[in-house]
Amino acid sequence: FNLEYNLSPVAAAGQPFSAMQAELTGAISELNRIAARSGGRIIPIGILPTLRLEHLQSDAMTDLARYKALQAGIRRIRKKDFRIRINGEDPLDVECDSVTLEGANTSFQVHLRVNPDEFAACYNAAQLVTPLALAVSANSPFLLEHSLWDETRIALFKQSVDTRTANKHEWRRAARVPFGHGWSRNGALELFAESCYLYPVLIPLCSEEDPVQVLRDGGVPGLQELRLQQGTIWNWNRAVYDAAAGGHLRIEFRALPSGPTAIDLMANAAFLIGLTLGMKDRIDQLLPAFPFRYAEYNFYRAAQTSLDAELLWPDLDELSPRTVKASDLCRELLPVARDGLDRMGVDRSEADHLLGIIGDRLATGTTPARWLRRTFRKLDQAERSSALADLVEAYLEKVNSGQPVSTW
Repeated sequence: FNLEYNLSPVAAAGQPFSAMQAELTGAISELNRIAARSGGRIIPIGILPTLRLEHLQSDAMTDLARYKALQAGIRRIRKKDFRIRINGEDPLDVECDSVTLEGANTSFQVHLRVNPDEFAACYNAAQLVTPLALAVSANSPFLLEHSLWDETRIALFKQSVDTRTANKHEWRRAARVPFGHGWSRNGALELFAESCYLYPVLIPLCSEEDPVQVLRDGGVPGLQELRLQQGTIWNWNRAVYDAAAGGHLRIEFRALPSGPTAIDLMANAAFLIGLTLGMKDRIDQLLPAFPFRYAEYNFYRAAQTSLDAELLWPDLDELSPRTVKASDLCRELLPVARDGLDRMGVDRSEADHLLGIIGDRLATGTTPARWLRRTFRKLDQAERSSALADLVEAYLEKVNSGQPVSTW
């Protein structure tokens, strides 16, 4: 089973990550207690290494109308089974008759509320730095017993809900799991317009709301059709409109994987949000030196080899871009993340602690994916399924210690 749990919103200032960590730790403890009744356990991880294809057929999908409508909508457009092809140490090529392969993915999705007049700068900064956060947090090197990308979840998600086919006349269509289509020039409205113009509707439901009349009456429109359409396009950083609290905009960071421990998840979020806010004010100066395709390139390279990835980075003093190893770039930008958390109002002790965990990962060269690969190589691999089961047990023992992965 793949469980989704929604944490409560927290104020950005003070100790937001400690508050989220406390709630998450309590939730996992309670979920473990409930799962134990049926002999189950909770494992925070990007992709469970012991999954097999029979676990991911159409009968595994939760019996909800929305999921059924979503699958029907994708199949209506695609008209073929889904084919997953991912390179790696043990390349994978497999077909599935439903979108349930996407259910192998688990992530840690964090939302950041953003002022409308700062949205473009914040969103562009998020796009620029997301590959760095992905490089330090990768946690899904195995899928269907194949050793693939350090963050295989990125490739799997894109392919498992892809409405496109191999038809040579359709190669220009936009993927429904995109990194993006360019730097944002006009903020969230531009991103919402992209979603409407570039993608066919999967779930054609209309509300009875007249949003213009709601505005005339002094209210805040729900824009349910827009929100539903946005919910069927899975940008790795997604613009979110919400009518709550008088109406507001958020950036939903979707690239971070689940696990391994609660403190690791908070460190990942702090690093990503800190970098986003730390780069926000200088992003307009950097963009002319960094075409969007370089950011997209970085994203997929980081997903493949995490800290070993050779990334591109804007350089305003020399010929741009420069090439730099992901681990070195993350280390170089830790002060920028620290500055971003300061701007957010995060307590100094909390920021230092969480970014210190990222620094420890960089110093030891240990990410969740690297630990999983290293540990797997030490196991008796005569029977691969048994070795992966042993790997999960070893991983879960470390997770239950509550210690960050850099100490494993």
